[in-house]
Amino acid sequence: MRGDRNGILRLVRAMPAPCKRQWHKALPAPPVTGRVTPPASRLRGRRLAPLGSMATHTPHVLVTGAAGFIGSHLTERLLADGFAVTGLDNFDPFYAASEKWANLAVVRRHPRFVLHEVDCSDADALEARVARVPIDAIVHLAARAGVRPSLEDPTGYIRANVLGTQAVLDLARKRDITRIVFGSSSSVYGDSSDVPFREAMDVGAPISPYAATKRAGELLCATHAHLYGASIAALRFFTVYGPRQRPDLAIRRFATRMLDGSEIELFGDGTTSRDYTWIDDIIDGIVAALAWTQRTPGACETFNLGGRRTTTLARLVTLLESALGVRARIVGRPRQPGDVSRTWADTTKAEQHFGYAPRVRIEEGIPRFAAWMRQRVQHRATAEFQAAGLALGTR
Repeated sequence: MRGDRNGILRLVRAMPAPCKRQWHKALPAPPVTGRVTPPASRLRGRRLAPLGSMATHTPHVLVTGAAGFIGSHLTERLLADGFAVTGLDNFDPFYAASEKWANLAVVRRHPRFVLHEVDCSDADALEARVARVPIDAIVHLAARAGVRPSLEDPTGYIRANVLGTQAVLDLARKRDITRIVFGSSSSVYGDSSDVPFREAMDVGAPISPYAATKRAGELLCATHAHLYGASIAALRFFTVYGPRQRPDLAIRRFATRMLDGSEIELFGDGTTSRDYTWIDDIIDGIVAALAWTQRTPGACETFNLGGRRTTTLARLVTLLESALGVRARIVGRPRQPGDVSRTWADTTKAEQHFGYAPRVRIEEGIPRFAAWMRQRVQHRATAEFQAAGLALGTR
């Protein structure tokens, strides 16, 4: 039996990539339960069983950055829509890993979800982890985010955002995966005064390392599509907010400090403005773009995903004060290098190509976010009270 097995494996290794993919789909699929695997260094030699079979194939999406703010919401939506999802995340210490594990609370035990702890810039580990997963499409969201932190560690941002993106594209090439959605950023527009921002505008003057790495990712995607015929949607996200937002982002940071009674720092005079976009609108856009890649083989386009309105920093603070029921204690600071004056999305192109239509205005979104923040504070207080009770009980 061992000789027969080795002979079969030699035949499979000699197959072209598309044939290998079909062969893997034909393997009988054992029941799969939601699970999490640690880094490859702790699981040498173990392999995962494939999802799907020739009789019933569940569309399978690889989501990088799956434990993050946007990635965790997207994973929930894809699972609800009937997809199987393999998630990747390296749990970068940029913020607490506990935040990311909490993001995955809803999906960790889902039977069509598997999470691997892996760094996308480690091409060998990336390919090993998904070697037997029959991937139909990739949504690449993994990245080091943030304009100001990128000024301190530009090399780290290049490694994560440029090399990581190329490693994902290399995986797609080797596995003949032709449907890709890439998470880009409105920061590629730089400090342009021509608003609203349109995809046809010149984006050759980014003003932060983060913005430069996102533009580099778009160019890598365009090159990949040209060479290998992939269908790629590069989505320029505009200041996404909502439940699970990263702790370093302004809305979450302001709300946390306001509820604690602490001062908040406002950089500049309050007139800088952003196109704030509710998380559900962004997820609608990603899912629609993913469907677009199936309808348009060989196409590669950039799309703005934003709220189509701009809000000043001063107005944002006023909305938070109203929603949280507290007065902000403001400390003024000079405007920071790398910050742009405004962002504002023209979403006409996304509307025309796949029906993108943001629905949640910031006047509605901020109260929703505030409700989530209050719930979070209550849960934390309850946990601390219970922990204190346990501590007293052990004395």
